This record gives sequence, C-alpha cells and structure tokens, in this order.
Amino acid sequence: MTAPKSVGRQPGEPFDPEGVAWTRVSPRLARARRVSLGIWLGLLALAAVVPLLALGLLVPTAVVGMVFAALGCWGQWVIGRQVRAWGYAERQDDLLVRRGILMRKLVVVPYGRMQYVDVDAGPLDRMFRIATVQLHTAAAATDARIPGLPPEEAARLRDRLASRGEAQLAGL
Repeated sequence: MTAPKSVGRQPGEPFDPEGVAWTRVSPRLARARRVSLGIWLGLLALAAVVPLLALGLLVPTAVVGMVFAALGCWGQWVIGRQVRAWGYAERQDDLLVRRGILMRKLVVVPYGRMQYVDVDAGPLDRMFRIATVQLHTAAAATDARIPGLPPEEAARLRDRLASRGEAQLAGL
C-alpha cells in the first residue's frame, strides 16, 4: 500500500519542511573551498608531473596534466552546488540545518538540547571573511555546523542560539 500524496507538495519534502524560510551561507565559502582545492590539486599535480618530466616522458605528463585539469573543473562545479545546498532556519523551538546534493541531510537541533555553541575561522576563512558556527549537544552524533557565515552573522547567530538555549533550559 502506498502512502497518500499531499497536493502541492514537492519531492524531497523531508528536507524542505513547509513554511520554513531558509537562510543560505555566503558565496564566499565557495571561493574559499575552490582556492583550497586549487592549492591541493596544484601540489599533487606538481608532485606527479615533475618526476615524469625529469624522466622525459612527455605523453604521460600531458595525460596526468589533463586528469588533474579535469579533476579541478569537476571540483569547481561540485563545490558550487554543495555551497548552494547549505542552509539553516531558526524556528520557535529548534534550529534546522540542511546540506548535501547527493546525500542530503537535515539536522533538527532543539534549543533546549544545546550545550554550547562554537564559532571558528581558520586562516583561509578569515581571508575570505567567513566563519563556522558549530552546535554541540549531548549526542555525539549531532553534526550541526553552519560554515560560510559572515563573521557578524556568526556572532549574532551564536548569541541568539545561546540565549534561546538558556531560555529553553530555564523553562521560559
């Protein structure tokens, strides 16, 4: 027996609850991840190509170069889609965080279950003026992090989540 379908609902409903206004992360996250990918692929390509050139193997060098170029192009495209898939929404009693394009994930964190909220930014993040908000709960499996937020938004979200968590714990 199949489940009844609701009229007007889109496929993927578990990942897009009705009436939720999603806030997307900054597009600067995509730029930061693309730079990181370029650095790593560049170093790996250099490590692969230099020995081939030293041995005078031009055809294998060209093939390896084309493989790394294809990986770079594919990675650039995937990163853009991944960043556009990130989103979060603050509701009355919980925070929703969604991500993923192939393997989609929606995390619901009740404010009363939050223990603490971290904000961090590595050197590349600071260069692109983004930060990551990480929510910690008693459950170790909770992966509620929101990367790619402007520092001001990360600080605002941290303070808002902390105050809502305190209010929920206090029973207000």
